[in-house]
Amino acid sequence: MRIYNTRSRMVEDFVPHEEGKVSIYTCGPTVYHFAHIGNLRSYICEDVLVKTLRYTGYKVKRVMNITDVGHLTSDADTGEDKMLKGAKREHTTVLKIAERYTNAFFEDFYALNMAAPDVVEPATHCIPEFIHMIEVLIEKGYAYRAGENIYFDTSKLENYYVLSNGIKEDDLMVGVRDDVDEDSNKRNKGDFVLWFTKSKFDDQELKWESPWGTGYPGWHIECSCIGIKHLGEYMDIHCGGVDNIFPHHTNEIAQSEAFLGHPWCRYWFHVHHLVEKSGKMSKSSGNFLTVSTLKEKGYDPVVYRFFCLQSHYRKPLEFSYDVLDNMTAAFDKLIKRISALKPEGKKDDAVFEEYRNRFAEALTDDLNTSMALTVVYDVLKADTDDATKYALIESFDEVLSLDLLAKASWLNEGTSEDEETIRFVEEKIEERKQAKKEKDFAKADAIRDELLAKGIVLEDTREGVKWHRV
Repeated sequence: MRIYNTRSRMVEDFVPHEEGKVSIYTCGPTVYHFAHIGNLRSYICEDVLVKTLRYTGYKVKRVMNITDVGHLTSDADTGEDKMLKGAKREHTTVLKIAERYTNAFFEDFYALNMAAPDVVEPATHCIPEFIHMIEVLIEKGYAYRAGENIYFDTSKLENYYVLSNGIKEDDLMVGVRDDVDEDSNKRNKGDFVLWFTKSKFDDQELKWESPWGTGYPGWHIECSCIGIKHLGEYMDIHCGGVDNIFPHHTNEIAQSEAFLGHPWCRYWFHVHHLVEKSGKMSKSSGNFLTVSTLKEKGYDPVVYRFFCLQSHYRKPLEFSYDVLDNMTAAFDKLIKRISALKPEGKKDDAVFEEYRNRFAEALTDDLNTSMALTVVYDVLKADTDDATKYALIESFDEVLSLDLLAKASWLNEGTSEDEETIRFVEEKIEERKQAKKEKDFAKADAIRDELLAKGIVLEDTREGVKWHRV
């Protein structure tokens, strides 16, 4: 397998620390709001990476964190905690916000056919580990106390900016936004907070006792600790979006390698942004779409996954509803072609291995998913028996996860509905309409999700609510 490594800025041969095994860490969500489909593009690409590694014979352990404390609105050390911001927005507690949006995240995660990580760890479960790492960093001279906070001293490193490709200390401009003030406690512009105390965030809801006073951890420390806790001192691949490169992943490398005393993670895998014509999709700008939005408009979430697979993960991907309409039409045609296959009979093992190898070669060439999809179409055009084609599509979908055979099977069963099903759906639509009238949106969403679980999509239109099968 060959993979682009952000640290070297080259496509490299992948060699794991332990032969046949891969440890992989993927930065999880900050659960203060819904994940938008741009966030989820990163998770789709990471899901394909994990499944490709397993498809080609590796034993993979994947760890993902849940950020439920410590992530500030600037992604650095300024602004308020995003979790606290979410709690204020919805007039509830941070823990309830975390529970709500963690559940919402995984609902979207599974709707896009992603496999569950082997370990999911909320940051609030690891406070003792954070404190221990900070204590070691202070003891080694990599951290200092100032203004009652604990900071990492980046001047102690020879190459703090190893991952950042050109960012230097003088480029870290203070006051770019009106609400950003210079932290006078820092010895160097690049220094970052490991532990905040009550002196800076008196309104912070979640606080813990520490050797430095009551407070809470900085954002960056959590991924280092959770990764080391579950994957050990040597990590093979660390994943995230390109916006994580600096400062988050840069800071992770700094503190982890200072703590361990040796190189930590060799390969850094970053997925580029999803954009609209108006620019990058982001929650801070209010310019974002969710999986729920797509479902409400009648789109199958799996079609969004199909759309993401058309492009390379290291390229920006432009989203529009016109493009998604085209993807829906292309996906429907693909399913119809697969539905025409007759799987009975013995497959041709030689042809099966030939195309399976081509599919694997595409994916192991820095995750070339568009070429992998081309192999799917080549199989459907190939001069071989249906049983072989069917077996290949089944094999490919272990990685693509597009429900290709299941959807083709349903298509073959026909689209007619019995009277009982029609009556049931119409009753649910009326029940949902009444819930929305009473402003019980939670119940309305639950009804929509209940129907979706049965393969029925509701679409709100000017002419009323329409429904169809996924």
